[in-house]
Amino acid sequence: MLFHMIAGGPQPVAPFSHAVETDGFVFVTGQMPDTPDAPGVLPEGIAAQTRNVMANLATVLGGLGLGLEHVVMARVYITRFKEDYAEMNAVYRSFFAEGRLPARTCVGVTGLAYDALIEIDLIARRP
Repeated sequence: MLFHMIAGGPQPVAPFSHAVETDGFVFVTGQMPDTPDAPGVLPEGIAAQTRNVMANLATVLGGLGLGLEHVVMARVYITRFKEDYAEMNAVYRSFFAEGRLPARTCVGVTGLAYDALIEIDLIARRP
């Protein structure tokens, strides 16, 4: 197993690796909607927070020589499910090629670190 911390990646909010790799699979820790330059500072609204989360996930994958096209599974956690689900989906979908959406689970939760509206984790597979 390989435990990865990506230089210039998002600042961890807890004790974890950015990703763990085993047998060609890469498990990417759930990312928050802050940026590496401003840890803990969140933009307003689900659209902006979803974009930041996806950018952080892409940064971690990029640090491993992978991209969003290598994602096989995503888990999305949102705190305002009914209010934000449709808008989050529109932003999320824009990060993937048409017809190439990973498998996904999306759940409503009661709270996330930094009082974020969204967190997403991924499983990717090396080609």
